[in-house]
Formats: sequence, C-alpha cells, structure tokens
Amino acid sequence: MRYPLLFTLLMLVQLLFLPGLGAQAATDQEVQFKDITITTSSTHLLLFGIVTNEKSNDMKQALHSGIPMQFSFFVELFRTRDNWPDEELVSMEFIHTLKYDPLKEHYQVELEEQKHRTSTYSSFDEAMQVMNEINGLKVIELLKLLPDSSYELRLKAELYKKTLPMNLHYVIPFVSLWNVETDWHTIEFTY
Repeated sequence: MRYPLLFTLLMLVQLLFLPGLGAQAATDQEVQFKDITITTSSTHLLLFGIVTNEKSNDMKQALHSGIPMQFSFFVELFRTRDNWPDEELVSMEFIHTLKYDPLKEHYQVELEEQKHRTSTYSSFDEAMQVMNEINGLKVIELLKLLPDSSYELRLKAELYKKTLPMNLHYVIPFVSLWNVETDWHTIEFTY
C-alpha cells in the first residue's frame, strides 16, 4: 500500500513542477551582465554593472506569497603577472534581498554591500531594477594596486533559486527548478 502513495506523490510533483524546466533552461541563457564599468574614486576602485533579467510572473507570485528573493553577486580581483601565478587581491560575495510587505503594499530592497541599506519602492519594476544593479561597489583601495600592473576582475551573479517544497528534493535530488546564474564575466585592465 505504501508504494502507490509514493508513486502518486512523485507523479503529482512531476506534473506540478517539472513542466517549467524547459522554459527555465531558455531563460538561463538570457541572463548576463551589461554596461559594466570599472572606474576610480579618490580612494577606491569602483564597479558598476547591470544584470539583464527577465521578470516573470512566477517570481512576483512567489514574492507576494511571502518568499523573499535573493540575488547573490561574486566579485574577484587578481593581479596578473607573466610567468607567475596570478595573485588574488579580492574575493567577495554580497546579496541583494527583495521582500514584499502585503499590508503596506510596497517592496523593500536590502543591499548588503552598502551596509545593509534598505530602500522602499511602490512598484515591482522599480524594485527589480535596483536588485539587478551593482552601483559603485568599492572593490579595493587604490593604495593596494601597483601602478602599470595588469589586473583581472571577474564577476558573476546567481539570481535566484527555488527548490522543491517540504524537503521533496531529498526524494528527487536532481531537481532544482530555478537556478539561474550568469557565466563568469572577465575584464582585464591596467592600473
């Protein structure tokens, strides 16, 4: 008697969750960085960039049902040298978190790299624009860079994850419905 119940549960999971896998695979290829700029302030190397990300009704529905959305960004900076291994100067990860408050009907975006600064927006589109931006990230102090040296900055984003509810990923361990990330984007420059 236990096996028909398990079989029915697995069929239900497949019907409810697996049809989105094909559509998600197409979305994975569309997510990338654009308008990346590396510049300097008087004290730091700064990074600006935008992740192109198609907003979906699934994302908005999950957010409105109380599930916060998190985008993770990864930044690495290396000093490159001929005939020597590259020297890692910076390796950082920071998260942008989006929450919806149904009582006040507004969206809150928390930016970890800006000392957990939280801003409030009335529209989903405005909030998503902020979620997708890296705006003036202080990568490294200029005093730590050597003049006339070559550097490589690497940048990656993991936009969202959604796995099966109620620990069903233990029953079907190979299924992850949302796992959208960019490829590593590399910029070489000389300081």
